[in-house]
Amino acid sequence: MILCIDQVLTSEELESIHDSLAKATFVDGKLTAGWHAKLVKENQQLSRKDAVAKSVKETVTQGLHRSQLFRMAVKPKNIRSPLISRYEEGMSYGTHVDNALMGQGNDLMRSDVSFTLFLNSPEDYDGGELVIETSQGEQSFKLNAGAMITYPSTTLHRVEPVTKGVRLVAVSWVQSLIRDPNEREILFDLETTRQAIFNKYGKTQEFDLVAKSCANLLRKWTEV
Repeated sequence: MILCIDQVLTSEELESIHDSLAKATFVDGKLTAGWHAKLVKENQQLSRKDAVAKSVKETVTQGLHRSQLFRMAVKPKNIRSPLISRYEEGMSYGTHVDNALMGQGNDLMRSDVSFTLFLNSPEDYDGGELVIETSQGEQSFKLNAGAMITYPSTTLHRVEPVTKGVRLVAVSWVQSLIRDPNEREILFDLETTRQAIFNKYGKTQEFDLVAKSCANLLRKWTEV
């Protein structure tokens, strides 16, 4: 399931991030790419050693935890520390699939869901669309600042060349409590329906039955 979520970060948080990144150190994005992705990755990433890296990543992570829609759709078990990526004119990220496993040792996790959180306005740059290959064909995304898109880590995707300006995004990966994407979508649809019934009619018998199904399917499918 591909899902766009608005206003994950506030305007104040975005302004703070921009101020922090204005003088931050960025390094070659190939440093965090797999051996085959290095061949097509042309961007920059905020250095992990930069003094602002921790606070910027914490702000992004706080926005994720605050988003009810993100929690409902993704069911996060582990969220990889986000990467802050910058694409200047001429930079792009060619077609690739994200690594199935991230980290190592006790930090090892499976990537089920990928996300891109846009940190600046689409008017700030030309090009730079995120293109995801789906069974219905290619889908292109370029969202407002503070909005994010989640998509299956199993997909082939790319970032089109930036032809003007600078593209700033936070990207990361999630290991979900619900491994199967079809099961995650079923739960998301049921929980959305449950909320709609409650908002319209209150706690009815129909609400209770849907809530029961949500809870029992969550018990059946959750991996903890």
